[in-house]
Formats: sequence, C-alpha cells, structure tokens
Amino acid sequence: MAVDALPFVKMRDLRTCVHCGFCLPTCPTYQVLGVEMDSPRGRIMQMQAAKRGEISLDEPALREHLSLCLACRACETACPSGVPYGRMIEGARASLPPAGRGGSVVSALVLRGLFPRPRLLDLLGASVRAYQRSGAQSLVRRVGLPGRLAAMEALLPQAQGPVWQGRRATEYQPRGKTGPRIALIRGCVMQQFFARTNEATARVLVENGCTVVAPPAPLCCGALHVHAGDRAMAQGLARLMIDAILGLKPDLIVINAAGCGSTLKEYGHLLADDPMYAVRAMDFSQRVRDINELLASLPLRAPGAALERRVTYQDACHLVHAQQIREQPRAVLQAIPGLELVELAGSDVCCGSAGIYNLTQPALSRELLERKMDAVQATGATILAVANPGCAIQIGAGIRARGLPMTVAHPVDLLDRAYRAEKRLRQGRVGNGR
Repeated sequence: MAVDALPFVKMRDLRTCVHCGFCLPTCPTYQVLGVEMDSPRGRIMQMQAAKRGEISLDEPALREHLSLCLACRACETACPSGVPYGRMIEGARASLPPAGRGGSVVSALVLRGLFPRPRLLDLLGASVRAYQRSGAQSLVRRVGLPGRLAAMEALLPQAQGPVWQGRRATEYQPRGKTGPRIALIRGCVMQQFFARTNEATARVLVENGCTVVAPPAPLCCGALHVHAGDRAMAQGLARLMIDAILGLKPDLIVINAAGCGSTLKEYGHLLADDPMYAVRAMDFSQRVRDINELLASLPLRAPGAALERRVTYQDACHLVHAQQIREQPRAVLQAIPGLELVELAGSDVCCGSAGIYNLTQPALSRELLERKMDAVQATGATILAVANPGCAIQIGAGIRARGLPMTVAHPVDLLDRAYRAEKRLRQGRVGNGR
C-alpha cells in the first residue's frame, strides 16, 4: 500500500479547487511575484501532485513555494467554490520534513523554545522593557545594527509587560445586572507587548455587563505553530488551553488577537482525531468569540464622551478572511462619539506580518509592508486601529520608519478610552456639585 505523502491534507479538499483563478488577484505573493506557483491555485496543484506521489516532499521548489505563502486566506474570501485553503496549506506544511518548513532555525528557537514557556516570555519581556527604558534602544538605533538584526530590532514595539499576577484566576464582576461569564484569553505576545489592551478588554466587557475571568498565567494557543506546520506542538498547546479555560466554566471564551482567534475556533479540526479531546475541543471552539464579534452582538453601551480622532482600520487577515469578521470592528469604532472612521484602501490585504513571516521571509514582508504603508499614509489618520498583535507590530514599525504622526491601537483600546473619558467627565461634574 502506497504511503500518503500528505497525510494532513485531504484529497476531497484538494478536489474542491476548479482552477478558476479568482484567487490570483487577491493573493499578496502572486501580486508581488507574478508566479503561478506562488498563487493559491498553483500551490494547490503542487499539493495534488505531491499527494499523488509525483513530487517529492524533499523537492526544494515545493518547499519554497509553500513557505512563501502568507496563509492570509484572502483566497478563501474570493473563492466561489469554498476551497478550504487555510487548512490545506497548514496540513501541507505539517506533512513536510521539519527542515523543509521554511525558517526552520527561527521557527525552532521562537516557536518551540520561547512561546510555550511563560517564564521565558516574561524574561524576554522584562529584558525588552529594560532595553527600552534604559536608553539602550535609542543608542543602538543611532549607532545601527547589521542588516537583518536592524530589521528585527525595528519591529520591537514598546513592551507593556504583564498585568495580572498570582496563582489564582482573576475575576472581574460588573455592577448590577450580569451578562455572560467570559473567559478572557490573554495570549503570549498580547500579554508581553499589549497588556494594556488586555486590561482594556476586561474593562469594556465589565462595562457592558459581563463577568470576566482570566487564568493565572498567560497561555500560548498554538496558532503560530499551526501556521508554521508544527502540528504536534500545536496540539499539545491546544490541550493545555482547553483544560485551563474550560476549567473556569465560562459561557463564552473571548480573544482579542485575530490570529489566535482563528486557531481557537478550529481546535475541533486540530484535535478531531484525539479520542480524549475531540468532543471537548469542539465544545471549546463553539464558545470562542473575537472581542469585536462579541461586542457587536451585545446591546453595546455607547460612551458618553466623544473621542475626536481621525481613525483608519486595517482588517487583520485571520479576522476578515479566516473568521469572516469584517463589519463588527467598524461597528465598534462607529459607536464611539466624535470618532471619524476613514476607510483604508486595500485594508484586507496582508501587511506582511503573517505570524513570524517577517522574520522568516523578511524581503517579501518588507515589500508588502511598503505597499500597505502607502495606503495608510494616504488616509491622513492619526490612529490606525487593528485587532491583531502581529499587524500592530508590523505596521507600527512602518509608521516609525516613515516618521508619521500616527499611533496604533486595538478597537477595544479606543472604546475603553472613551468610557474612561466619560467617567472622568462624570466625576468632574460630581466634584463641582452638579
């Protein structure tokens, strides 16, 4: 019996592609390179050939074309046939020998060595904060670093550090009538570099009647591992996440990072063959909501204070394409009085972050970022809103490189800012005897 070269890719999925080409103009790598084999259709044809045994998985060209894919899933939005390209590219990468997954050294150090280990992440975060606050970063940027190191250093956002500490789950109760009990997943990158957004998320949920509970330690969901093809590590992290979060007995599970959210919603697929976790994984996934998705479904309380800002919004790929969440973040932003929302041309085109793509494929990532920054700059906005940490890091670096008078914020940050302004306004009135 012949050995299946692509055990994690189903032939029935591959056959859903009718090679119509609707995906070509939506694919960022095809737009830049103009190479058929670097389009979704071309990659699917290569997967089909590998599945039939016509191409070896050790073929360098196959590995290159698969590793150049951003896995942004824009092709899924454009596809009239419903081709599940995301799970096929992830399955194909998982089938490759480890050395063929692209950026293997970086992947091993970052994905296996760092993200699954909260203490190492805390140490990294503390080191980055010390580096930034001591003035060393300013000195290094004046002196300069060689080539790729300089590009990597330029990506560093201002590290905000851990907020919740301790060995017990943290719980926030709303005043008055309570809504659903929400388990808030703080994430690994979010907790180190965007901890204030996690705080804002909790405050906004409580403001809208939800009880919020967060596990005592941040957990990696395995999203980056899934995208890179490290299926075994992703499954192990998924089991840990399921045990920790379902143990909190939530009605719903909320995440404010788009890339993590898409993977959390697909745990049922990731662990479908696990006899101990298949049912629990499906239950888990069905409870997951992106924060924008949840807020837009609530009777969202409009802030009583205006936020006079010109804002543009970038659609994170794994929110708009993988989760089909497009209007909800805009609805959240438009609920803020005084906020002017300006549409960003090509907002649903990948910025080039794509997990750790900006580390493993820096040249193509930079090209995509420059294209994105041209559109961002044209908006004249002072704030760019985006619901994914990778995008925030990537576009934040682009903003700094161009010296633009603009900041990056999560939509929930802006909503929280308006709520807090309302409270200050109300306290001022009380203090004045009104």
